[in-house]
Amino acid sequence: MKCPQCNKDIVDDSKFCKECGTNLTSAEEAQPAITKTIETRREELTTGSTFAGRYQVIEELGKGGMGRVYKVIDTEINEKVALKLIKPEIASDQKTIERFRNELTTARKISQKNVCRMYDLNKEQNNYYITMEFVSGGDLKKFIRRSKQLTIGTAISIVKQICDGLSEAHELGIVHRDLKPNNIMIDDNGNVRIMDFGIARSLEAKSMTGPGVMIGTPEYMAPEQVEGKDVDQRSDLYALGIVLYEMLTGRLPFSGDNPFTIGIKQKSEMPEDPKNYNASIPEDLSRLILKCLEKKPESRYQTAGELRSELSIMEQAVPTAERKLSERKPLTSKEITVTFGLKKLFLPILIGAALVVISVLIWKVLPHKKSIPPIAGKPSVAIMYFKNNTGDADLDHWRHALADLLITDLAQSKFVQVLSEDKLFNILGELDQLEAKNFSSDVLREVASRGKVNHILVGSFTRAGDVFRMNITLQEVAAGEVIGSESVEGTGEQSFYSMVDELTRRIKAQFALSQRQLSSDIDRRVGEITTSNPEALTFYIEGRRHHLNKDFRDSIQAMENAIAIDPDFAMAYRSLAMSYNNLFLYAQRTQYIQKAMELSERLPDRERYQIMGDYYSDSESTYDKAIDAYSNLLEL
Repeated sequence: MKCPQCNKDIVDDSKFCKECGTNLTSAEEAQPAITKTIETRREELTTGSTFAGRYQVIEELGKGGMGRVYKVIDTEINEKVALKLIKPEIASDQKTIERFRNELTTARKISQKNVCRMYDLNKEQNNYYITMEFVSGGDLKKFIRRSKQLTIGTAISIVKQICDGLSEAHELGIVHRDLKPNNIMIDDNGNVRIMDFGIARSLEAKSMTGPGVMIGTPEYMAPEQVEGKDVDQRSDLYALGIVLYEMLTGRLPFSGDNPFTIGIKQKSEMPEDPKNYNASIPEDLSRLILKCLEKKPESRYQTAGELRSELSIMEQAVPTAERKLSERKPLTSKEITVTFGLKKLFLPILIGAALVVISVLIWKVLPHKKSIPPIAGKPSVAIMYFKNNTGDADLDHWRHALADLLITDLAQSKFVQVLSEDKLFNILGELDQLEAKNFSSDVLREVASRGKVNHILVGSFTRAGDVFRMNITLQEVAAGEVIGSESVEGTGEQSFYSMVDELTRRIKAQFALSQRQLSSDIDRRVGEITTSNPEALTFYIEGRRHHLNKDFRDSIQAMENAIAIDPDFAMAYRSLAMSYNNLFLYAQRTQYIQKAMELSERLPDRERYQIMGDYYSDSESTYDKAIDAYSNLLEL
C-alpha cells in the first residue's frame, strides 16, 4: 500500500509510515471499502497541447537524467520559456523536491548574463516541473561534435564567458557540480549560457549520499567528487578544464566502459597532454588545462576569476583575425571550423601576408574617401513604431504594421531617404526599446544619430466606434523642432491602407518637394505593393519580427499563414526564401525566390531589384542580369 499522506510505498506491515509518521491503521479503518486510484504522472508532453493551463508546448528540446525539456509559450506573458518536466521517480521523493525548491531559490539570485535564469518549481496535479529562461541555439556538446576541434580563439572566448558566470555563482556560495558541454548553451549570437545551477546538489537526497556515491557526470567529475567528499568552486574549475580539453582536442581526457572505471581514472590517472592530440595548442594553454586537472584542489586555480585572467593574457597571443572571428555575431546559428595541416597553411599565409603589405602601401598612396553622406538637400527620416491610444491591446500589432506600411510606401520615393525597418529594429534592439510603448526624446535622438537621418516621424492611432484616426508628427532632429503634423481618418481596419497612402503624400509635401518632383515620383498604393488583406499583413509583420530575432522556423510558419490568405503576397515569398536560406535549405529557398520573382512586377523598384538580383545570382549563366539588378539597386 501507499501512505495516504506522503504517498511513500509501505513495504512491511507497520502501523505507522516510517517517512512521515502517519497512522496507517486509522486511515484504513476510516475508509475500509474505498479503493484509491493513484493518478498516473505524465512523463512527456505532446506538441500543441497546453500544460498547467498556461504553457503551450511548441516542441521537445531534449531529455536527460532528470526528465524532458520543452520549448513552450507562457500564454500569461506571451513569452517563450523552457519547461523541464521532472521524471516521476524523482518527483515522488519529497525530500528531493524540497531540496530542488531550496536550491532554485538560491540559484535565482544569479543574475549574470552568462547564466540561464531559473524561474520556479511548480506542481500540476501530480507532475513537478521547473521553468527557466529559453535560450535559442544549441548546446556546446553539439557544437564540438560538429566542429571536431574548435579554434584556439573560439575556445578561449567560450571559457572566459563561462568563468564570468561561475564567478558570480561562486561568490554567492553556489557550486554547479555538473558542469559539462551538455549544460552549456551557445545562443544564436555566440553568447554562452550555463544551465542547471542547483540541480546536481538537489539530487543529493539523504538516501543517495554516502561513501562511493557519485552525483554528477563521471567524465567531468573532480576526484573529490568521485570519492563523495565535500566539493567547492575548485571542483567546477576541474570540470571546466575538461570542457576546454574537449573543445580543443575533440576528445575527453578520461573515458571508460562504465562510470566506475571512469571514476577510478579521475582519481588516479594523469591526463594525456592535450598537445599530443592538437599540435596547434600553445604550450602555456596546455599547461593551463593540466593545472585545472590537478588531482588536489589546492594545486588548481583557486577561483574562476584567476583562471579568466590567465586566459585573457593568453588571448593576446592569438592572431587578431581569429580573436575577431571568435567574438563576432554569427550570420547563422551554426559555426563551421575547418582544420588544416601547417604545411598546407604556409603558402596561403605567405600570400595573404604579401597582399596585406601591398594593400597598406596602396592605401597610403591613394587618396582616401570618407563614408558617403546622404545626398545634399535630400531629406531622410526614421519612422518610429506607432503608439496605440485605443485602449485595446488586441490592436497592438498595428503599432509595427502601420510603421512598416509607411516605411514601405514612402521608400518608393526617389527624393526621400527612409530608414529601413530592419535597421530600425536593430537600433531599437541595441537600445533595449523594442517593446517600448512610448519613445523618449533621448531615444529619438539616438535613433536619428545611429540611423544617420535628419528627421524623425512619430505617430499614434485612436478609435471612436468604427472610426480610426491616425496622427503623425514630423520633427527635425538638429533643430529639435516640429516641422509639421497631420491627421487622417477612416472607417474600419481596412481603411489603414488608404490612410497610409494619404499620409505619404502629405509627408512629401511637408518636405517641400517641388511639383515636378511630386509628379515624377513613384507613388503606387501600399496595398498593391504589400497586401490589401489586414490579416495577411499581421502574419507578415509577425514573421518579419521572428526573422529579425533569428527565429527562422517561426518566421516560416507566419509567412506561410500570410501567403495562405494572400497567394500574391510577393514580399512574403521573398521573406520565406531568406529564412530557408538561413537554415541552409536551398531547394525551398529557390522555390520561394522564384515565386517572388514571378510577382515582382507589383513591387516598388527597391524590392523588385533585390529579388531580381537574388534570383539571377543562383546561376552563373545569369550573373550578368544579377549584376544589372544590383547595380540598379545601388543607384536607388
